[in-house]
Amino acid sequence: MKNSMKFCVAMLVCGLLLVGGCANQEVVKKDEGIAAAPVVKTVGPQKNDAVTPVAGKEQAAVPAKQAAVAPQAQSTSSASQLQSALDRIYFDFDSSQLSDAARATLAKNAAALVKAPEAKVRIEGNCDEHGSAEYNLALGERRAQAAKKYLTTLGVSDGRLATISYGKERPADQGHDEAAWKKNRRDELVVVTP
Repeated sequence: MKNSMKFCVAMLVCGLLLVGGCANQEVVKKDEGIAAAPVVKTVGPQKNDAVTPVAGKEQAAVPAKQAAVAPQAQSTSSASQLQSALDRIYFDFDSSQLSDAARATLAKNAAALVKAPEAKVRIEGNCDEHGSAEYNLALGERRAQAAKKYLTTLGVSDGRLATISYGKERPADQGHDEAAWKKNRRDELVVVTP
């Protein structure tokens, strides 16, 4: 009976140590990987806003938090506008050579990028399902590099362009015919910063 009592007490102590040891650890890190939600700008002075007299009139000072949000909202809007202006380019089977159509599309994309000099773009190289995963990763990288090189000749700074290859891992069309494969042999330009 004493042994079973000692065992129960020992188990209780172990349980308390486990619970007490876990209580001090932070389970969720604050704001890690979570973008701040946009703040809605209010019109007119609020309860805690400073009021500054200007030439016989009172003018509400915009709180620092609200003043900082307006440019962020504009940059998000301009980033989405830029993203919608950037078109995909397509490649022939087993090729990283830019066609005339791809060059024309990249020229249009370069014009949009020149108008947004603060934007950075990731060029994502993709392939169809033919060939091994390793081969397609290398081909996707050559395709992305070809687009990057051409964009730099059109005046887009090299430092604004990054490349990545997804090989055959991200098909635009899940089909298994030539129509689907043509859609999958592509580069996509993705705005990564406003």
